[in-house]
Amino acid sequence: MGFFFKWVNLFIVFNLVAAIPIFSDSSSSSNAIATTSKFLDLAKDRRVFDWMVGVRRKIHENPELGYEEFETSKLIRAELDKLGISYKYPVAITGVIGFIGTGLAPFVALRADMDALPVQEMVEWEHKSKVPGKMHACGHDAHVAMLLGAAKILKEHENELRGTVVLVFQPAEEGGGGAKKILDAGVLENISAIFGLHIAPNFPIGEVGSRSGPIFAGSGFFEATINGRGGHAAIPQHSIDPILAASNVIVSLQHIVSREADPLDSQVVTVGKFQGGGAFNVIPDSVTIGGTFRAFSKESFMQLRQRIEQVITGQAGVQRCNATVNFLDEEKGFFPPTVNNGDLHEFFKSVGGSLVGVNDMQPLMGSEDFAFYQEVFPGYFFLLGMEDASIERLKSPHSPYFKINEDALPYGAALHASLATTYLLKLNQQVEAKHPDEL
Repeated sequence: MGFFFKWVNLFIVFNLVAAIPIFSDSSSSSNAIATTSKFLDLAKDRRVFDWMVGVRRKIHENPELGYEEFETSKLIRAELDKLGISYKYPVAITGVIGFIGTGLAPFVALRADMDALPVQEMVEWEHKSKVPGKMHACGHDAHVAMLLGAAKILKEHENELRGTVVLVFQPAEEGGGGAKKILDAGVLENISAIFGLHIAPNFPIGEVGSRSGPIFAGSGFFEATINGRGGHAAIPQHSIDPILAASNVIVSLQHIVSREADPLDSQVVTVGKFQGGGAFNVIPDSVTIGGTFRAFSKESFMQLRQRIEQVITGQAGVQRCNATVNFLDEEKGFFPPTVNNGDLHEFFKSVGGSLVGVNDMQPLMGSEDFAFYQEVFPGYFFLLGMEDASIERLKSPHSPYFKINEDALPYGAALHASLATTYLLKLNQQVEAKHPDEL
């Protein structure tokens, strides 16, 4: 019975807090930023927190790979229906685009990715993946839960929004270019800004990391087949050895960055695939190698791409082999660098700083398809800390032992809601300043 009264009290307190207007003075952006700290209290309320946790665990138990997120999408749509939030579906096969607010300009977008990875989960817990060989090993289940949490808060204050918040539940971030397909679908029009986040197991909970300018590298993939002539290993003079040629190719590829690139312009070429031969005493007819290359500018990226092809074909030719190079444009494609808008960085520090600690971080060589949005309209991406070192050290994303600290969920939901509402307010104030009422 005591639990019942405790729950009732919590419910009353939550509704009292929820009834407080988001912006007590719509003419003051600084006051608006200060009052958005209430969003974190709302997100931490047991009713909202437990709901986000439940959503996250359901998605985690049923992971789906890129463009296969049908059940995940169904769950998202069911929750949006319960909240009374309108949406478009399907977009880019499984994507969902929701709308909260007036339905009119200005428009601010918030993005969450939905797809899992082809990883066998090794974490033993009650809500472990039920699908063999598939796992939410990168936190996209948490991203969806946090955006739904923000949607819940925003919907309860919809009459105070001065514009429209667009919710982007995106498929296939993990190499599938889902962001590009969302854009190609033409459902994001007149967006003034878009915000996105990714959980970070190496940042403390209650802190975020980001920066102005390049934050993640652009990335691409290559695969090359080097053809020689097979034969007996004891008489190599009668063969043309593609393994030797491939070995020279790999060493020469490393010289592109070390000898040709500006040391202050970070670039990476990595060969992660080498397939050739099946016997100890046989020289094979061909060898296949593959890898990735990354850079922080399109110019450096395209230069890398050109030199990779030249080096592979040239070094193969030195060893009397021939080579074909495939950059997998259709299967994987090029991911542009993720570059944060400078004005949005200052805005993020002012708004985010009222909720969490904001730390400038160094760029990372990983890639993120959020970059496709940033090529079309101003965008800002940040990393949300979730580590509590007093409990445990978390594994890195894409590890079969990756875990989510669910205490981070309210921070992501609150940041999403705060950034969207405050940016809408800012845009309205800019319009009012340009067109003041005349007496």
